[in-house]
Amino acid sequence: MDKRRALIVWGGWDGHEPKPVSEVFRGILEREGFEVEVSDTLDSFLDAEKLAGLSLVVPVVTMSTIAREQCTAVMAAVEAGVGIAGCHGGMCDAFRNDTEWQFMTGGQWVAHPGGDGVSYVVDVKRGSSPITDGIPDFKVASEQYYLHVDPAVDVLATTRFPVVPGPHAANGAVDMPVVWTKRWGEGRVFYNSLGHHADIFDVPEAKELMRRGFLWAAKKEA
Repeated sequence: MDKRRALIVWGGWDGHEPKPVSEVFRGILEREGFEVEVSDTLDSFLDAEKLAGLSLVVPVVTMSTIAREQCTAVMAAVEAGVGIAGCHGGMCDAFRNDTEWQFMTGGQWVAHPGGDGVSYVVDVKRGSSPITDGIPDFKVASEQYYLHVDPAVDVLATTRFPVVPGPHAANGAVDMPVVWTKRWGEGRVFYNSLGHHADIFDVPEAKELMRRGFLWAAKKEA
């Protein structure tokens, strides 16, 4: 079988540590046998022939903007069967003004009540997917992402809001998706809202979810 190829593209706000996160992801993918290219420019999306030859695109671009032709090229590649997988703001707070990107990826960040360092539980839906098999619920201290989410996604893990007080608490308890998958044409989409800083992947469960998500999206089952 041909070697699996992945493209990681990083950029945007330094506070989300896009470069360190991209290096964590490079390490995961290389250990799984992928040939990995890491780029710091969205123009990497303009080579349609290269995109078509990939198994996986990993965006780590946060709070940025994307040109129409760049976005269209990625969407076409995923629709044709290339996987896409990412985390936190690097995928679902990448391009706030691009609703087509949000349509493909399945959600968009809108708030993180309490900011960084909120302690919360990630509730894993065991049995819902091979991605979550054997992974227990686990605690993190990070931003707790509140997202607007596509109802078509397959939710693999959630977190309970509210943890901190605020006007959102008047709505009562809400189970917000943390990890999900969806389809875009022939392509597979994986998202994990953890990842405010690279050290979140020192949590074994968080790192393992990304590893399995990458493999699933690339159609290379764990």
